[in-house]
Amino acid sequence: MIDAQRFSVFLSSMENPCSDALLALEEEARSLGIPILRKETQRLLQVVLSMKNPGRILEIGTGVGFSAMFFAEHVSSLKDLVTIENFPPRIEKAKALFAKSTAPIRLLEGDAKDLLPTLPDGRFDFVLMDAAKGQYPMLLPEVKRCMAEGGVLFSDNVLQDGDVLESRFAVTRRDRTIHERMREYLLTLMRDPDFTTTILPVEDGVAISVYSGEKKEGKKNA
Repeated sequence: MIDAQRFSVFLSSMENPCSDALLALEEEARSLGIPILRKETQRLLQVVLSMKNPGRILEIGTGVGFSAMFFAEHVSSLKDLVTIENFPPRIEKAKALFAKSTAPIRLLEGDAKDLLPTLPDGRFDFVLMDAAKGQYPMLLPEVKRCMAEGGVLFSDNVLQDGDVLESRFAVTRRDRTIHERMREYLLTLMRDPDFTTTILPVEDGVAISVYSGEKKEGKKNA
């Protein structure tokens, strides 16, 4: 049996998937206590992006803009990147970062539950779900509607430091709601016939889902 901690250290000792500019942004975010994609998740994301090479990306949870710039750096065919954030201090940092970039990034300010319904059907080839974890189940139907056939949904932090694997009575009372909602989210993904999903114990847990459902007539694609 491979020791997970030793394996993580082993991977971290190898080539970093980020440019110097992204590394500097990563260090700044970590020094400020702002959560961003972890190292092993970055590598996994880079592999998935290399296989898919998506033209249109939706990100739910901009943070300070690290992952959006990661997409810009690693997706050669990027045509449109829509990223959603509702926390003003992070919005300002992301805006300043995006202003220096030539990548086709559109930052939507506000709550994802209000903004997702305004997006067209079947547009996005790739979605990064990285919002408030308790909102994942609520956001999923609109995320699914926005996805193109064959699109990939990459959901980060789905195992909650291993808490999701435990009985609800084994986690603290204040964490039980998010524990319940994340279990609901993962169960929905695994049982939805329109998705083919795997859950990987990478860093804080990642679910990768490929959408294969046919689109019904609805909002006009744009």
